[in-house]
Amino acid sequence: MNLKKPKLTVVGAGPGDIDLITVKALKVLKTADVVLYDALVNQELLAFINPKAALIFVGKRRGCYKYQQEQINELIVARANSHGHVVRLKGGDPFIFGRGAEEMEYAANYGIEVAVVPGISSSLAVPASQNIPLTKRGSAESFWVITGTTKEHQISSDIKLAAKSNATVVILMGMSKLPQIVKLFQAEGKNDLPIAIIQDGTTSKEKTGIGTVDTIEQIVAEKELRNPAIIVLGEVVKHRQTILEIQAEYSTELIG
Repeated sequence: MNLKKPKLTVVGAGPGDIDLITVKALKVLKTADVVLYDALVNQELLAFINPKAALIFVGKRRGCYKYQQEQINELIVARANSHGHVVRLKGGDPFIFGRGAEEMEYAANYGIEVAVVPGISSSLAVPASQNIPLTKRGSAESFWVITGTTKEHQISSDIKLAAKSNATVVILMGMSKLPQIVKLFQAEGKNDLPIAIIQDGTTSKEKTGIGTVDTIEQIVAEKELRNPAIIVLGEVVKHRQTILEIQAEYSTELIG
């Protein structure tokens, strides 16, 4: 019989680089009795988990679901009641398109104590890893973070609204909708708007493609970019090249 109090802690693992998980998240992992982890979680993080904890992979890879969401919800409740502290380890931040809120609500409805440890979102960290700020004086005063694909597997209607603004637009899970995204921005006359696509951001597998709305599809094809990737549209993308040019010029002066 389990004498431990049932508890769920939803934990953000960060964007991929294991150094970008929070100290609090690491402390919680050491107290876990069961850890349910996703496909986007860096496998190296498993070494920081309580060695006595049961590890259960519940993620999605290449379109194949190990568990459906309803099964994950039920598993959380069952393991919390049988083992005690369940940690739901999710990539990025669990409250940004991570369904962490849904899992907490489900568990709470069964009388289970719930908590969340925020994570560093890939929507912020991945562009930053390529020296792309989401806001910059004179370039962007705000930013949108949008899912590219809704639960109905359609392109988000918010992208059309975002294309009309001067804000930086960050699109997650949008690679399959890239042709449609491009057309929406072209319809707003933003053919030359800079765009960056970053695959496997902050990891050793990171790949990037930099271009404009008109050229990005060709670049994606040439570099064979695919999910998981972040799409960033906006003048702030130019900052990356500016930094590279400044560094190159400085290096040339030192050599000279």
